[in-house]
Amino acid sequence: MPDKPPEKQAAASPRRRGVKAMPPDLGPRTRAEQLAAVIDARIRDGEFRPGESIGTLESLRAETKFAYSTVSEAVRLLRDRGIIEIRPGRGGGLFVADAGPVVRMRRTLLRVSDHPETVADAVELRDHLEILIATSAARHRTTRDVADLRALLVAMEQADTWEDFVRENWVLHERIAQICPNEMARAVYVGTLGHLRSTSSSSLDDHTSDKYRQQRVHVHRELVDAIESGDENAVRDVVTRHNAAV
Repeated sequence: MPDKPPEKQAAASPRRRGVKAMPPDLGPRTRAEQLAAVIDARIRDGEFRPGESIGTLESLRAETKFAYSTVSEAVRLLRDRGIIEIRPGRGGGLFVADAGPVVRMRRTLLRVSDHPETVADAVELRDHLEILIATSAARHRTTRDVADLRALLVAMEQADTWEDFVRENWVLHERIAQICPNEMARAVYVGTLGHLRSTSSSSLDDHTSDKYRQQRVHVHRELVDAIESGDENAVRDVVTRHNAAV
């Protein structure tokens, strides 16, 4: 079922106590990011405790009236940030993750303001971590990892809109980060991506040309090729060019 127009749609709290409206001014974020922000806020406010169930994909979809793809994306964002965990099988579903130091670090990064200086700080931090994350991915990638990265490249290349293109770009980088076994580095890196992701949609309008998109797809394809080859020197070279072009 397609999403309703934003002005007619309310994001429900997944809480069984009832549905609450989405805050009115959430900027350029996607519906999935808005829903993830609502759930995260309620967890941080103590409405959900560590280990407590917040429902299932189906129950969230039914309560929020969002499309299944939107709810799935919101859950993926929360899972990748260490805020919730997915438990399979009977009695499974979506549960609040233990708020250990790594999770608290992610939440701190995602709550920083979107002033130009803090965006610049996030970019600088991400750029320093990019080589660590990507070279680690080159050392630890599996056949499944590479297949996932290539599928995400296709999605990035075939994106219909600039917003979709940017979203697929972030998803690709988050998937690369998942390969890195260094949990601390991964947490900080994904946290910077989350911050930049929520502030980038309106700040990159000057780069929406087909030529620029093709250049970005090309450098990301080179990055995936280097990760697949395991050539760390090639990874460093591509990352340097990737970051210099942003």
